[in-house]
Amino acid sequence: MRDGLVRDGLVRENATALYRQIADRLREEIAGGRFEPSGRLPSESEIGIRFAVSRVTVRLALDRLEAEGLIERRKGKGTFTAGKRVRHPLDRLRSFHESLRLQGLNAGMRPLSAGITATPPDLTDAFGPRCLEVRRLHLVDGEPVALGRSLLSPELAGVDWTAVGEKPIYAILREVTGKPVVGADVEVKAEAAGAAVAEPLGGTVGMPVLVMIRRSFFADGACADHAVFHVRPERYSFVLSHRWEG
Repeated sequence: MRDGLVRDGLVRENATALYRQIADRLREEIAGGRFEPSGRLPSESEIGIRFAVSRVTVRLALDRLEAEGLIERRKGKGTFTAGKRVRHPLDRLRSFHESLRLQGLNAGMRPLSAGITATPPDLTDAFGPRCLEVRRLHLVDGEPVALGRSLLSPELAGVDWTAVGEKPIYAILREVTGKPVVGADVEVKAEAAGAAVAEPLGGTVGMPVLVMIRRSFFADGACADHAVFHVRPERYSFVLSHRWEG
């Protein structure tokens, strides 16, 4: 075979053979778990540079994998292995952020707001007439996956929520109060997103979102925080495991 017809393991005789070879290579890498844990593939530009081919050839290869049901393209978000989902275990007491990090994901948090507000009637016994509201955006690979809103005791109003960065609220609660969070009651449901939720999540009004409502408590039964997470459902699932004894 003449020099130049084989490079980087690809036979470069014609474009048709080339895009099929790239699809075959990516298919093998998907099966081998190369793109775990997030499931996100490189961009079309990055794939093109890797194999020294045009973007048209890359798109043909990805079209083939998409037709086979191996990848999902999300407009403005990238390309992901099909069925790859972030999993949040409900049978363990972990902060939302910690759950993402323990899966090996490139997780981040962006503070949106923190301030004193009127306490909802069902929480006045826990926090009094005024409480602290903290809103933070959770991200994976720089993309929004969940909007978190926590209601807390006003004694946490002195916390610099920008300075604490990505520290979980459970850790902050322990530092301020000296008490660890020991349990939580969790409810999960689905609803259509309003503008206040859709905008920070990068979606549209009315899009479906998962909603996790979590009420955490200290050992004495006092409410530690009341949190609501609005979660993009495309790549996120809540998991509850049971173990039978006997």
